[in-house]
Amino acid sequence: MKNLIKINQFQKNVLNERLIKKLNKNFNQVYEDIKYGINLENTFFNLLSDNYIFNFKKSDLKKFKKFKNIAIIGMGGSVLGSEAIYEVFRKKIKKKVYFFNNIDIEKILDFKKKIKINKTVFIIISKSGNTIETISNLLSFNIIKRNSTNIILISEIKDNIISNIAKRFNLFHIEHKKNIGGRFSVLSEVGLVPAYLMGINIEKLRKNIKKNFDLKEKKFLKDSCVKLACILIKKKYSNLIFLNYEPKLKKFFSWCQQLIAESLGKKGKGFLPFVSNVPKDHHSLLQLYLDGPKNNFFHIFSVQSKSDIKLKSKKYSKKLAYLHKKKLSVIKFVQKDALRKALVKNKISFREFKIKNLNEEMLSELFTYFILETIIVGNLIKINPFTQPSVEQVKYFTQKSLN
Repeated sequence: MKNLIKINQFQKNVLNERLIKKLNKNFNQVYEDIKYGINLENTFFNLLSDNYIFNFKKSDLKKFKKFKNIAIIGMGGSVLGSEAIYEVFRKKIKKKVYFFNNIDIEKILDFKKKIKINKTVFIIISKSGNTIETISNLLSFNIIKRNSTNIILISEIKDNIISNIAKRFNLFHIEHKKNIGGRFSVLSEVGLVPAYLMGINIEKLRKNIKKNFDLKEKKFLKDSCVKLACILIKKKYSNLIFLNYEPKLKKFFSWCQQLIAESLGKKGKGFLPFVSNVPKDHHSLLQLYLDGPKNNFFHIFSVQSKSDIKLKSKKYSKKLAYLHKKKLSVIKFVQKDALRKALVKNKISFREFKIKNLNEEMLSELFTYFILETIIVGNLIKINPFTQPSVEQVKYFTQKSLN
């Protein structure tokens, strides 16, 4: 079995054949432009190159590995990738990792009360260097001191608050490359510095970044991008629902949520991404999914379980005989397959991603796949996937009110 099986099940009535043909041609041009950009050092796509040059060395980070606690302060793409990595590999990470990704006063007060600051390395990440929530959270810890040895700052190196603090107090500062937006930055310094300090093999985390350019993988990528672009242009669906049968992937889908919403939600187009944790949500949302408004498109995700529990039910009741010696994973997969059959019967479009082994290489492949797909779809529907103009409006009004 392949480590990742991907299946498309788009209903014909939501697709337009003439538009599909046109988008197929456009895909080829966009795809070739991306492949060309991989070899250009000052483009975003160079991030997908085996020769990508990092703005840090492992030797620079060794002095921070002694800390038992890691506190990561950031917003959106500056922290979601690290959270996804941590959640997948939580069991093998020996350090305690804390994420400050919102203005949560109680969480900060609780941390300051229980955790020793001098045993914690703080990683502060903001591409612009001026993100108000990140700056506010940093200031709330009151840790900035000259020559502090437990602070890592990651931002663009220019006239911004983070960069100026780094210079003024002589703090360890890693440059955030200007050509890499926050929501696309997980496989750059932004995601790999925290991952390295967590004890994750960062070479493996980048190992499969080019796998989606294989000829076999390209076929699925093309089919997906073209059909997704078609239904977005025709506005056939407004919601994209991740049906998540693997708890370890919950934060990965939070990362996907931002990536898709912020990149494609422009000019009246886009999906509203939701994360639905199943089979739990079979008992709360499934009725709506199958028999409610037909404006939902589904992604089904599952992972083959390594650890498992076998049920012993025969001695309790004859009515439970059907569960005897069944594994919990089997029960979950039977529920998943039952849902899949119901989606087909109800003529509801979906895609399925079946993962055999959720390791570093697999996570790398997933990150890269959704980055590529999102950027290509953006180009096909004629929007710029790298901007966030409406977010900037709110930032402007916030700053204006505080001045």
